[in-house]
Amino acid sequence: MQEIDEIKIQEQYIEKVTQINKDKNLKYYILTMGCQLNENDSEKLCGMIEKMGYRPTEQYQEADLVLFNTCCVRENAEDKLFGKLGELKRIKEKRGTIIAIGGCMMQEKHITDKIHESYPYTDIIFGTHTLHKFPEDLYKILEKQNKLQDVIDIDGKVYEGLPIKRTSNIKASVTIMYGCNNFCSYCIVPYVRGRERSRHPKDILQEIEQLAKEGYKEITLLGQNVNSYLKSEEWKEKQIEYEGINSFATLLQKINKIEGIERIRFISPHPKDFTDDVIDAIASCDKVCKLVHLPLQSGSTNTLKLMNRKYTKEQYLNLVEKMKSKIPNLTLSTDIIVGFAGETEEDFEDTLDVVRKVCFEQVYMFIYSRRVGTPGDKMSNQIPEEIKHKRFDKLKQLVESQIEQNNQKYVGTVQKVLVEGPSKNNPELLTGRTDSNKVVIFKGMPELTNKIIDLKIISEHMWYLKGEIINE
Repeated sequence: MQEIDEIKIQEQYIEKVTQINKDKNLKYYILTMGCQLNENDSEKLCGMIEKMGYRPTEQYQEADLVLFNTCCVRENAEDKLFGKLGELKRIKEKRGTIIAIGGCMMQEKHITDKIHESYPYTDIIFGTHTLHKFPEDLYKILEKQNKLQDVIDIDGKVYEGLPIKRTSNIKASVTIMYGCNNFCSYCIVPYVRGRERSRHPKDILQEIEQLAKEGYKEITLLGQNVNSYLKSEEWKEKQIEYEGINSFATLLQKINKIEGIERIRFISPHPKDFTDDVIDAIASCDKVCKLVHLPLQSGSTNTLKLMNRKYTKEQYLNLVEKMKSKIPNLTLSTDIIVGFAGETEEDFEDTLDVVRKVCFEQVYMFIYSRRVGTPGDKMSNQIPEEIKHKRFDKLKQLVESQIEQNNQKYVGTVQKVLVEGPSKNNPELLTGRTDSNKVVIFKGMPELTNKIIDLKIISEHMWYLKGEIINE
């Protein structure tokens, strides 16, 4: 009841801001940094902002409201934010632009302190747990012209019913849980997003059923650790079961039955929580894509222990073998961090060994970036930047050679491709993605957009495949 009342309060503020903005032809600009969870948060922010009378623009120089939705996983995000804030000072002086900053970075005190000190012209600072209150925050700025900080350190509640502006009309992301309980030693996320909080299965199903009615074909389920869905103490105490859903596996099975949805993806699972029932659900559910993102982070058991990952190199490889034996046509993607504190050459070679053995379809590679407030930042045996970059380049070379090798298996095959629209690089061609998330470029009529069609793959080009429509 409290959550519902809060949303009703925000709806009243949306109406108040709408009246203030009436007939003003205002524009907003939003910059989203970081993961798909942040992108999903930005869709909610855009939904609220557009209900308050603002229209989107891609030029922040002409915006009346500029909003940054920040990420704090890597240091370059901070540099990007501060650079943009510096550019906005002159624009704010000229136009009176309202500047708002939200997201994970705003949960870090040393960042908000720097903003107050170096960028005092920022109007609104809000955190990950107060996103739903943006209409209220904006109203207070418009009415009182006071600077406002709306950040709480306690774990936020799960709020349903926020407006949302989707960036696509065929693919949608649906958050199933918030926060993380794992405390990997390199990661700041549990400190800024709080402990795990699962959405009620009923709310998830209603959202996806509505998306299906609106013509969406592909759903990506989001969470920091999706395969621990409904495993928190809160849910164990409630012992709530809705239409047979009491785990991530049963959620997948239920969504698989929703008519109109043709593809289901999910990110990110944790290897230590990848139970047999989830593997069986992926294998048996025809709509669940057989590309599974399985974060490795390091192939070294020693480094994994330092990272507090709770699995070994051997356990990871055994899990991969089990998944391959049970899931036909399985492909895997992963995350790897290079140069974590204490990583030796032998540790790094273990990572290369796992990459060679698994032969991932996609690898998201990162050079370790120290994060204030994490155990990793306090470790004394930090790796010099020069060594980090050399190792990164070596890993990149291996991964790219495998991508070229992997791509060859597609040539000559027929793939089901979800057509997304014109290619950004060549508008005369269409682009889409396979079940395994490979980009395919091909010649075709615009009316094929938003459909899943069969394409014959005729060539590979490292980062994309070229296809042709099969003449019947």
